[in-house]
Amino acid sequence: MTQQFAIRAHAVHVSAGDVEILHGLDLDIPAGRWTSIVGPNGAGKSTLLKAVAGLLRHARVHAEVELLGQPMAQLPARERARRMAWLGQNESAVEELLVHDVVMLGRLPHQAWLAPPGQADLDAVEQALRSTQAWEWRTRPLSQLSGGERQRVLLARALAVQAQVLLMDEPLANLDPPHQTDWMHIVRDLVAAGGTVVSVLHEVSIALQADDMVIIADGRVKHHGACSDPLTHAALEEVFEHRIRVQHVDGTWFALPHLRART
Repeated sequence: MTQQFAIRAHAVHVSAGDVEILHGLDLDIPAGRWTSIVGPNGAGKSTLLKAVAGLLRHARVHAEVELLGQPMAQLPARERARRMAWLGQNESAVEELLVHDVVMLGRLPHQAWLAPPGQADLDAVEQALRSTQAWEWRTRPLSQLSGGERQRVLLARALAVQAQVLLMDEPLANLDPPHQTDWMHIVRDLVAAGGTVVSVLHEVSIALQADDMVIIADGRVKHHGACSDPLTHAALEEVFEHRIRVQHVDGTWFALPHLRART
């Protein structure tokens, strides 16, 4: 059976000024799986995700990207927005918008110009808000929410798109451990329903719960493999200079600090 890819990126070069950030890397993201992207600070993780999404505005970018089997450059903007949703770092929104209206913005790719929301839009927004446990805030302005509550609303906005591919850059920012667990359940539900999730994460132990892991360093892909593969664990420990160690605890892989022995 031929493997299906949600995203295929070839020869991704990104430069800012005289600095080359990504060095012509290739990346194939399998469909129907959760892929996590990890690496040291400054490795190029977020830049890679934005380049794939076509969201870099202040850099020189060369990339050949296919989304669900079609060249991204040939897809109309509205069709691209239906197929691929985005949740980025420090996402902005009008502070005085009500939560329900913020999440409804995720439905714009599905609506005709200036048309009011239809029942499918209302249902999608309610489902997204309930899945992130934010439904009770739907009539509150965004400005009244905490950082973690805002993040859950912005996640709901991305979920409301109901796209086949969801890209997330540091989606766990400001979320406490119980809501990080809720986020993982949401991701697993999306994948179980046939969706594809790609997430840049600093939380390496959570990244290890994905199906596949892409390890980035110095603007290059150092390893791409299953999260359960010992080769992935070795590459992960190496890229973090053996300051972490991957261990299997109660059926789950964790990245633990590799502490020096006391003398």
